[in-house]
Amino acid sequence: MYHKRCNYTNPINIYHICMKLSDNFTLAELVKSQTAERCGIDNNPDKEQIANLVSLCENVLQPIRNYFDKPVVITSGFRSHELSQKIGSSSRSQHCKGQAADIEIPGVSNKDLSDWISQNVSFDQVILEFHDPIEPNSGWVHVSFVSEYSNRENYLIAEKDENGKVRYSKCP
Repeated sequence: MYHKRCNYTNPINIYHICMKLSDNFTLAELVKSQTAERCGIDNNPDKEQIANLVSLCENVLQPIRNYFDKPVVITSGFRSHELSQKIGSSSRSQHCKGQAADIEIPGVSNKDLSDWISQNVSFDQVILEFHDPIEPNSGWVHVSFVSEYSNRENYLIAEKDENGKVRYSKCP
């Protein structure tokens, strides 16, 4: 199905796909996946997952957008269990619950972005993933939000060790 107004082709309920989750974010942005499209995977969130995406946008993504006054690029948002399995991620991932997104802002260092998030908004996890200090825009920032009362506020860095295994540590 193609909807001209949204410029989106995933077979999903059109009323949901054009849904605004906050002033600058739509459901389409948070469910878009080239892998899902290419493999014909249904990446439609249910009502609870949509509610979680709204909370993520209102409490984390929109404040980021407002502060930096630049588009926030969602590199990975909601993932259905099937999509998560296909890309080698866990079905227990916060992405599958609609509670997480991987983001970048062109022209803003991912370290600066993750630092700002950790100091200015309520969050469950901020993970600076695979950042190289020599390349300020390397990697991405994973951010999640559970609820105002359940957030752990873990600020981590993800790096691969000499064996290629991902290791997480507290971000300095």
